[in-house]
Amino acid sequence: MASFFSKLRDRMWRSSDKIGEGIEQVVAEEAPKPGILNRILDTEPKREFDDAMLEGLEEVLIAADMGVDTSLRVAANIAEGRFGRRVTTTEIREALAAEVARIMEPVARPMPLTRQRPQVVLVVGVNGSGKTTTIGKLASQFRAAGKSVVIAAGDTFRAAAVEQLQVWGQRAGVPVLTAPEGSDPASLAFDAMTRAEAEGADLLMIDTAGRLQNRADLMEELSKIVRVIRKKDPTAPHNTLLVLDATTGQNAVGQVETFRKLADVSGLVMTKLDGTARGGVLVALADKFGLPIHAVGVGEQIDDLAPFDPNEFARALVGLDGK
Repeated sequence: MASFFSKLRDRMWRSSDKIGEGIEQVVAEEAPKPGILNRILDTEPKREFDDAMLEGLEEVLIAADMGVDTSLRVAANIAEGRFGRRVTTTEIREALAAEVARIMEPVARPMPLTRQRPQVVLVVGVNGSGKTTTIGKLASQFRAAGKSVVIAAGDTFRAAAVEQLQVWGQRAGVPVLTAPEGSDPASLAFDAMTRAEAEGADLLMIDTAGRLQNRADLMEELSKIVRVIRKKDPTAPHNTLLVLDATTGQNAVGQVETFRKLADVSGLVMTKLDGTARGGVLVALADKFGLPIHAVGVGEQIDDLAPFDPNEFARALVGLDGK
């Protein structure tokens, strides 16, 4: 885990508007420039926490896609007890990390495993969110934990999507069930449940077509898959994972709202944290919805997905090293 989040800290923030640099600018503004002695002693400049600093901190958090409401609340909590005092960049970073961790702690939960066999896991999300790679990585982890896993390639309208999932299935050592191109995804899901049950599989992971939340026809297709699954098992799907792309920023909020209505989302997976400075949206999602965050990803390798750790994430978010 430590090595994963070391990678997260190294790769998570690459653009110039990252939170850590933003805080430095906010605190350094109007602060006296350190002289030769201060530079030798490596002391940090201090600045009074005033209205201007509060406003600057709010702007930094909003720019990181933490959302207006969450940003204002977080900034106000940091200001409490510090307003009128002189503070350093490190103090503000530490305070922000603690506040983010406090928000994220209640939602940091692994995907629950049930006694139901097969446990049906429906994976949803918009185009390009990283669903296929997430399924492959999760399947690999479950198999390594001694679980038998079956994958159903529910994106039956794109041959490339099926092929990609088959590649990930091979990497994970997990069978991938397919249907002819253009087949009814709901029928494939039903057949996959029948086969997984017959084979005594522990988990059945069902991929779905990447769909834009404003496409009513595609969203109805997803609703149909859920209805058909429940004809065979009224308690299924037992988990509905929504895969979100961190680079979409605040668009992720609308995606959660829509998919919760259609598929009863039970948990989130956030991908592509290594390519963005907008991962603050994960804080906004936790604050607004309170949905479990099961895992985060920072790369394309099969081991580049790990359980969500709120403290490590918070410190990576604000640019602090170590725990």
